[in-house]
Amino acid sequence: MNCPYCLSEVSEEAHVCKTCSRDLYLFKPMIAKIASLEDQLAAIPSQEVNELRIAELECLLEEQNQQLASRSMFAWVKDIALYLILPLLLLLLAHWLIAIVYDTKMIYLRIISMALPLPFAYFLFEGHAYKLFPWFVGVVFLAISSVIGMSWITSLVDHSPVWPQNLFEWREVLEYSASIAFSFLTGMLLGGVAYASKQRRRHAGIMNMLIKVTSTQSAGGVSIQGMHGLMKSLQDYGGTVVALGTTAVSIYTGLKGIIGN
Repeated sequence: MNCPYCLSEVSEEAHVCKTCSRDLYLFKPMIAKIASLEDQLAAIPSQEVNELRIAELECLLEEQNQQLASRSMFAWVKDIALYLILPLLLLLLAHWLIAIVYDTKMIYLRIISMALPLPFAYFLFEGHAYKLFPWFVGVVFLAISSVIGMSWITSLVDHSPVWPQNLFEWREVLEYSASIAFSFLTGMLLGGVAYASKQRRRHAGIMNMLIKVTSTQSAGGVSIQGMHGLMKSLQDYGGTVVALGTTAVSIYTGLKGIIGN
């Protein structure tokens, strides 16, 4: 360090300047603080370094966004293959075994067609919150493709037309497609109810704390805890009732033609 009086170089341990013999005791803390600040300023990177670091971080962020987008696309492809294409292939396989290989009663095929799509849809919606419209389109694709594929397999054996030839056949095709679609929709509803139930359990602790804090009576004399219980019951049973309704429709449309005959 330098002496503040004569500016000559002085040792760090010295208390008196050897050149001017002035006392340095009061100035040493300030000089040490100034030296520390100078070291800190020297350690601060320049503007060019900061700009390079910002550019590097922006490149990393863009790469991460691209990876997330590609993973999202891969997830969509995987879900479509697992929850739409796989049940479609299983339905076609069941038709081939029951109608072609073993030539048994078609009621078995109808029961399998009503039961098979449900668990796929359930496990799809039980694990994640999906938008309904894209999967509704997928349901229509699954139902129509299944029935047309079954008709095509039958045509390969007895050379019958693939497409329905009259109004009665068209009605049967639509009813059979509806039974498959309603089965998948039932699984979607039940899976959505299960997913919502899991989400409610995660936030149950927070809700219980809020209920305890706000446990006073409302103006109409109904407690907040009672209102919360009512809302929870409506959420739990509402989806279940709708799912039971779609199940009933699926069974009716799937077995109507066979039972009627």
